[in-house]
Amino acid sequence: MRTYANQPPGTITRARELRRNASEAEKRLLRALREAFPTLKWRHSVPFGPYYADILCFSAKLVIEIDGGQHGEAHAYDERRTRHMNAEGYQVLRFWNNDVLANTDGVIAQISLSFQEREGAHLRASGDGKGEDGVGSALPSPLRAFGAPPLSRWERGSGAPA
Repeated sequence: MRTYANQPPGTITRARELRRNASEAEKRLLRALREAFPTLKWRHSVPFGPYYADILCFSAKLVIEIDGGQHGEAHAYDERRTRHMNAEGYQVLRFWNNDVLANTDGVIAQISLSFQEREGAHLRASGDGKGEDGVGSALPSPLRAFGAPPLSRWERGSGAPA
């Protein structure tokens, strides 16, 4: 997904504004992600079709949304956003601001578990549940390559997302 391709005017300015005015929870989680998963590239306040992702990792096809109190009132909007991101092949994880601030390690553990579940499903689907020694199951790791993501419908010019 090329985030700035085919975007309306003002997209870059808005993304920069979002990054400059990031909440303390977003800043803290971004730092923690970069420390916990240093081989992955984490981007912050990224245009994603007509939306913005709080934190995004292209290689893992993962979007992390950090929700404040306003998201309790914007449930329908958040659902549309999540459906759009899922349709592009991205997994969306949501955490509340207070969870990130009060329990950053727990949030990182949840994200790590998400990586492990996805990798385990990938190994089962490929029929390879064995470790390097050929016995048992390999330890899932978010550090394995997920491969290059395909172009999104938005990038292919198939029209605006639903």
